[in-house]
Amino acid sequence: MKKDDNFIMLPTVDFCFAGLMENPKVRKGFVAAIIKVPPEKIKETTLLPTILRRESKDDKLGILDVRVVLVDGTQLDIEMQVAYFAYWDKRVLFYLSRIYAGQIKKGESYENLKKCIHVSILDFIHFPDEECYRTIHFCDDRTGKRYTDLMEIQILELKKLPEEVKSGGGILAWMKFFSRKTKKEFEDMAKTNEYMEEAYSTLLELSADDIKRLEYEAREKALRDYNSQMSSSFQMGVKQGIETSRKVFQLHVKGKSPEEIAEICGMGEEEVKEILFDNN
Repeated sequence: MKKDDNFIMLPTVDFCFAGLMENPKVRKGFVAAIIKVPPEKIKETTLLPTILRRESKDDKLGILDVRVVLVDGTQLDIEMQVAYFAYWDKRVLFYLSRIYAGQIKKGESYENLKKCIHVSILDFIHFPDEECYRTIHFCDDRTGKRYTDLMEIQILELKKLPEEVKSGGGILAWMKFFSRKTKKEFEDMAKTNEYMEEAYSTLLELSADDIKRLEYEAREKALRDYNSQMSSSFQMGVKQGIETSRKVFQLHVKGKSPEEIAEICGMGEEEVKEILFDNN
């Protein structure tokens, strides 16, 4: 295989991101940005197994990208998500709840529960606004007062990040690093602080490893195939929807009732009425 001197793995591929987080210094720099403290304030970060413990054989298996615990017991579930999929919001709550509840065993006191943070780094747009970074807590609907600080969700939407974001050690700077696409861009980011310099060095090491590169390329291909399948399914769904709407409307013009149309088309009566309403 001919070597490409400009090849570098991209952190938006979860395989590469997990490899980055295996480096203690890189992990320390990013976690410091997440919990908003200087990196030197963090004594240690420890990677935990990413397969969540099942309480019974019927429990759903949970597998995370990166799971970290701090000295004070705070846990972070950090995930790089490239492609949107249905029920993403529910999945986040599922994993966060599993991590939180999994801290104690039967008979242990609730006072042993520590803070758990879910971090979603999204390479797609999820919220219909311009905010690229947000923190979510349980709050009182009327007063807006925070109910608890023990469960927290942080969402980083890379596609919304403004290009004018300055480099540094904050969360926006890390978002900028994760969204870079070329070796030169990563090299420029590496000049801004020691933690991103370490992250760049780690990317170079990962990219130079032939075995890891094969794994990376396999994962990258799987993501491309998934996106292609999703796009194809969407286009097919749109086409089928148009054909169904045309058939419903034609039957309606012929004097068929919504109930009769529903039976002919194998649909619910409410679906038929919705299509007819949209065409009026």
